[in-house]
Amino acid sequence: MRLIDYFPDAAISIKNSADDWQQAIDYSMEVLLQKGYVTPSYIEAIKNTTRETGPYYILAPLVAMPHARPECGAIKTGLSLTLLKNTVCFGENKEPVKLLIGLSAADSDEHIGAIQALSEMFCEESKIEALLNANTSQQLKDIITQE
Repeated sequence: MRLIDYFPDAAISIKNSADDWQQAIDYSMEVLLQKGYVTPSYIEAIKNTTRETGPYYILAPLVAMPHARPECGAIKTGLSLTLLKNTVCFGENKEPVKLLIGLSAADSDEHIGAIQALSEMFCEESKIEALLNANTSQQLKDIITQE
């Protein structure tokens, strides 16, 4: 499966800013919730774990992949991508994040393909830069479609 195939319609978006990290998580999970990929309890689990252990899902500078355990309310495996024009700070260290890749993994094996495709993309610094500097959701989609 290609990376783009993990994104349901309208799951790639650009927002100006988020008031806080909780709203950023809501943005990243919004379409996955609307399309039936996750339940509200899945989103709460991400926030609760973040409060307890910090933002364990920050992958690289400015990039985070909010997710929770499958049993917390993941129904279907899928991804979303939200680019914030202005950074939002996560955790005690106030780590700035601009790009959120929401992950819903229905079981511990099913999301491996999505993670592999994402890691290939993130191996290329130029791809991360292109995502962080995109101006439209179509530009984001075009970058992801190349994978």
